[in-house]
Amino acid sequence: MQTKVAAGAGTRTIGFSSSLKSWIKTMRRYKTMYLLLLPALIYFAVFKYIPMAGIVIAFKDYNMVLGLWDSPWAGLRNFKDFINGVYFWDIMENTIVISLYKLLFGFSAPIVLALLLNEVTIQRFKRIVQTITYLPHFLSWVIVYGLMVALLAPGDGLINMLLKENGWSPVAFLTDPAWARAVIVMSDIWKDIGWGAILYLAALAGIDPSLYEAARIDGASKWRQLWHVTLPGIRSVVILMLILKLSHILDAGFDQIFMFANTFNQEKIDIIDTWVYREGLQRLEIGLATAVGLFKSVVGFGLVLVANKLAKKFDGQIW
Repeated sequence: MQTKVAAGAGTRTIGFSSSLKSWIKTMRRYKTMYLLLLPALIYFAVFKYIPMAGIVIAFKDYNMVLGLWDSPWAGLRNFKDFINGVYFWDIMENTIVISLYKLLFGFSAPIVLALLLNEVTIQRFKRIVQTITYLPHFLSWVIVYGLMVALLAPGDGLINMLLKENGWSPVAFLTDPAWARAVIVMSDIWKDIGWGAILYLAALAGIDPSLYEAARIDGASKWRQLWHVTLPGIRSVVILMLILKLSHILDAGFDQIFMFANTFNQEKIDIIDTWVYREGLQRLEIGLATAVGLFKSVVGFGLVLVANKLAKKFDGQIW
């Protein structure tokens, strides 16, 4: 029995030594690539992993005078205060509904644009459309909100002026709660549709042209080519982007909501992030704000795992 144990331990030692030698050999062989990767690894270590020590604030009654480690422990009280709060269900509903709207319409919009641009044969026109559609991505939400005011203001907004000229009553797009979520989703799509299409256009460019030629020889129409060649060709990219989107399902867009929210429409677009801003920064409830951030991260991580399992089941691959 002792001989078997010793033999097993010796096997594990030899296996570890072999793996270590193989790792060192790989490092030496690709040392230039690892050196290029080093700045990114340092960035993530310094700005992503080391700050994770601050998660402990979620379980403390944080006091800035006492500091991180000397503040008294609060256990799960911050999480209970958030879940039992009077605004919990309202902000959760707003966050989930807006996120699902953005996922449903905002996720598919760049795919549709990329598919349409892929069929354009006039390259000059294609480049002009691409430039026009992805330029809004570089505008801040402050500028976008200014543009929305110029378009949607009840008095002198361009859209309302056109409505009044055609005999319609002006609509308070920016203050009416009934329009609040629609304005949020449409402005988000307008801002990022072109930028999101770039990735799908790159994926479309990687599809083998001979597949289209074979489909045409077999008599496939444009719709058949789209269904049997184009969509399967970009399926892996679509699944990857969907998984990444699901990880941010509770991030409905703080910058955008903060700019568009006002006294009249806040009930429909007040989300977790804006609530955390008020509680964490304005009222200095740092522990509560950290607990909510950790709650969002756990939910996002769980959704990524579920989406990953589904992708493996239905697509045969895992990321």
